Amino acid sequence: MDKKHSVGGQAVIEGVMMRGAKGIATAVRKEDNTIELKIEKIVPYAKRNKFFGLPIIRGFVSLVESMIIGIKTLNYSASFFEDEEDNEPSKFDEFLSKIFKDKTNDALMAISLCISIVFAVGIFFALPTFAANIFKNLNVHNTVILNLLEGVIRVTIFILYLYLIGKMSDIQRVFQYHGAEHKTVFCYENDDELTPENASKYSRFHPRCGTNFLFLVMIISIFVFSLTGWNSLIFRIISRIVLLPIVSGVTYEVIRWMGRSDNGLSKIFSYPGLMLQKFTTREPDYSQLEVAIKALKGAEGIVDSENVDGVEDKNFVEDKAYENK
Repeated sequence: MDKKHSVGGQAVIEGVMMRGAKGIATAVRKEDNTIELKIEKIVPYAKRNKFFGLPIIRGFVSLVESMIIGIKTLNYSASFFEDEEDNEPSKFDEFLSKIFKDKTNDALMAISLCISIVFAVGIFFALPTFAANIFKNLNVHNTVILNLLEGVIRVTIFILYLYLIGKMSDIQRVFQYHGAEHKTVFCYENDDELTPENASKYSRFHPRCGTNFLFLVMIISIFVFSLTGWNSLIFRIISRIVLLPIVSGVTYEVIRWMGRSDNGLSKIFSYPGLMLQKFTTREPDYSQLEVAIKALKGAEGIVDSENVDGVEDKNFVEDKAYENK
């Protein structure tokens, strides 16, 4: 696959995770200003199994895989900033340790994943269909209008959610690293030398961002869910959950097409998601760009061999003249 389409990533706590041709690399800026780099050789599920690699199916498989990797990477980055005084295991941790023993971390990750899925389905799918049902009780019986209202409510909740979490100071730091990820990928895609100075010149809004994916899920779900009619509330909630793999699969194919196309139609599809990235990204400083660059080099196999198993980079880049916007 052309490198233009092979690199992606995620912002984590004081760092960036990149997925590339050589695997997954996570770079974290530690409290002593050194950069810890972790590289994992992981083959995506879609490449391990032909069935998982089929169109539509690969989209849902990639979504689940990304959620698992995302939670695992966030936990890894958080481990560098845990307060040593608070390292006493809780009763819940001790309970899980007794049951799962050396698989406790995997169990915690599975629980986190389940909670994330339940939260997302409840807030962005169950709540909108419940709210839209109010309009039916107000004598709005046209199925098309009801599904459109449900979609509008869903998108509104999504935008409000992004706006509110963006107000949190800790999240703003993560959003700066999100911007650093995008700028670094753009720099790489344009065959420019990977330096903080060069990366800073590029846009922090990228068409293959997860924000674009989530927004398109909201839009495409309007059309897919319209096929189910407007039956009982319980039936609608269940149907939304059952159809979610199809919605995410179709959205994935649209995102792939957008990444490969540069025509007017793809730009129209990309525009709303790009604008939403004003909520989910912030302008990074040079030190954050340096972290993103380290992660990308690790993911693409263009990092020094002695750095593969974890690196402490003493070359901390400081540029006080580069201010956050």
